Amino acid sequence: MELPDFMNHAGYFSTADFLEKISRVGKRAGAKFVYAALILYYTLQSDRVSTKDKALIIGALGYMISPLDILPDAYPIVGLSDDMAVLLFVLRKVWTNVDPEIQQKAHDRLSTWFDEDEQQEAGNLFDDEE
Repeated sequence: MELPDFMNHAGYFSTADFLEKISRVGKRAGAKFVYAALILYYTLQSDRVSTKDKALIIGALGYMISPLDILPDAYPIVGLSDDMAVLLFVLRKVWTNVDPEIQQKAHDRLSTWFDEDEQQEAGNLFDDEE
């Protein structure tokens, strides 16, 4: 899959819209999707992240929130695959800035929405990429 120009969607990012989208599509999207999004969200708040990487994260999260996707989220299964591809692409780019504390914070939040079996789906984010 070719990635869309997700940076054009940076203007869609807001904390409120991010949390609303995650709570709305979280169960349907799965634990891996939510975990990747939460890691990016918490990495965005880190002081260790460069302005360039923060711009990438905002673009990815904005794309996730945006109603203007290549594959609209309303399509079952495939509708979120473009969002997941963008999230994982950016997560790979900024992975060196993702502290274990950020991963734990994202996992703790994940546990409020998913049971243990579902949380294990998140496992290694880069295995079996969408």
